[in-house]
Amino acid sequence: MEWKLKTFDELTGHELYRILQARVHVFMLEQNCLYPELDGKDQASRHLFLEADGEIAAYCRILPPGVSYPEVSIGRVLVKETYRGQGLAQELMKRALACLKEEWGETAIKIQAQHYLHKFYSSFGFQDVSDVYLEDNIPHVDMILSQP
Repeated sequence: MEWKLKTFDELTGHELYRILQARVHVFMLEQNCLYPELDGKDQASRHLFLEADGEIAAYCRILPPGVSYPEVSIGRVLVKETYRGQGLAQELMKRALACLKEEWGETAIKIQAQHYLHKFYSSFGFQDVSDVYLEDNIPHVDMILSQP
């Protein structure tokens, strides 16, 4: 298993295909949610992922300021079902937050979290900045982390 952090242009065709395949599987098929997965934000993002046995085990995209929010953002956070329960989500978030702080110098990070994951994101210090609302018929909450 190998963690990788790449810009869109650095991704190989096979990596991009596997990333999109994982995102569609988790966010559209598992959650039975039809929405525009290809939203035009991938090209501006960095992509953090763990490859295992030729597939994407864990993934998130890191969006620079001004793409989704005035702040930097982390989105499309996923761990493939067969790899859940191994601490990969925690490792993924730790790596993403370290990248934003150490490489980008960013201290304010905004996310749009699915509400059922509120406790998970709160464990990293994220705090609510909105009420719970429906996005694609799934309860969400906006959260911000201010790192020192």
